Amino acid sequence: MTAKIFIDGEVGTTGLQIRARLAGRDDLEFLSLGEDKRKDAAARSLLLNEADIAILCLPDDAAREAVAMINNPNTRIIDPSTAHRISDGWVYGFPEYDKGQANQIASAMRVTNPGCYAITAISILHPLIRANVLPADLPITINAVSGYSGGGRQMIAAFEDEGAGDYTTTPYFAYSLGLEHKHNPEINHWGGTTHPVLFTPSVGRYRQGMLVQVPLQLWALENAPSGEAVHAALAEHYAGCQFVTVPPLAETTEMKKLDPESLNGTNDLRIHVFSNDKTGQAVVAGLIDNLGKGASGQTVQNLNLMLGVPEGTGLEAGDVLPV
Repeated sequence: MTAKIFIDGEVGTTGLQIRARLAGRDDLEFLSLGEDKRKDAAARSLLLNEADIAILCLPDDAAREAVAMINNPNTRIIDPSTAHRISDGWVYGFPEYDKGQANQIASAMRVTNPGCYAITAISILHPLIRANVLPADLPITINAVSGYSGGGRQMIAAFEDEGAGDYTTTPYFAYSLGLEHKHNPEINHWGGTTHPVLFTPSVGRYRQGMLVQVPLQLWALENAPSGEAVHAALAEHYAGCQFVTVPPLAETTEMKKLDPESLNGTNDLRIHVFSNDKTGQAVVAGLIDNLGKGASGQTVQNLNLMLGVPEGTGLEAGDVLPV
C-alpha cells in the first residue's frame, strides 16, 4: 500500500531536496498542485486533508495556517519550519536525541523537524548536560558557519544571481547581530540550558555545509572534566546510531582542518572533540550538510520512521546532488 504525501511548498529549497531524496520510491504517491494553484487556499486544504502525511516546507506563519486547514484526524504532519519547534503536542524530530525518541516519532501525528544550526548544537549540548559533564547553568557560546543555501531562495540569489538586487561577492559575513537568532529558543529548550546561549552564526561563500563549534573552558568547571570525559559522554550517547557519529579521539587529534562541506550530500552528523588537557580547554565541533541532516535529509528520516520503513531508505551518501 502506498502512502499519499503532499509537500506544501515543494518548489522551495527544502521541498526540492525532499523530492530529490524521495525520487524513485514506489511506496509513495505524491499529491501536487499546479503552479496556478499553489497559493489557492481551497486547493491546498483539499490536498492537506487527502494526504496521509503532509510536509510543510513553508514560512512559519504559512505553516501555522496549513495546520489550521487540516481537519482530517488521520493526516499526519512533518513541519520543517520553525513554527512548532517547542510547541506542546509536537514530537521533536531528532531520532537520536534520546533512546525512545525514534519510537515517539514513528507513532506521532505531528512531528517538528529540527533546525540545521539547532540540531547540531543540541546534539552536542544535550548529551553533555544530561551526563552531568556540563552543568545546565553553564554560560554557553556557539560559533557557526553555514553555506548560503541555509538562507533560502533570497540568499541563494544574492550569492548566485548577478542580476539580483542584493547580489554580493563577499566571501563571509556574520549576522543575527542582535543576538536573537530564531534557533535560540529551540537550542535552549532541547539543549537543556538554563541560561540563553550566546549564538554567533555566519555565512560563507559556498552553497551548503555547516560547522558548529562549542568552545569549553573545562578548567573553570567544578569537576574540571577532561577532553576524554567529554568525548566518552558523546560517544556513549550516540553508540550504534546510523547517522550521528563521534570519531575516536585519536582520529580527531590527527586532523589538520575541519571542512564544513565534507558531509555534503549525506544525512550524517559528525561530532569531533578537540581538547588540550594542559590548558583545560576543549572545542566540540559538529558537521552536517545544512540541506541534509539539517533539513530535507532529516525530514526523510522522520518520514521513514512514520511509515515504518528502514530509517535510512533513500538517504544513501552521495545520492542527492545540490538543487
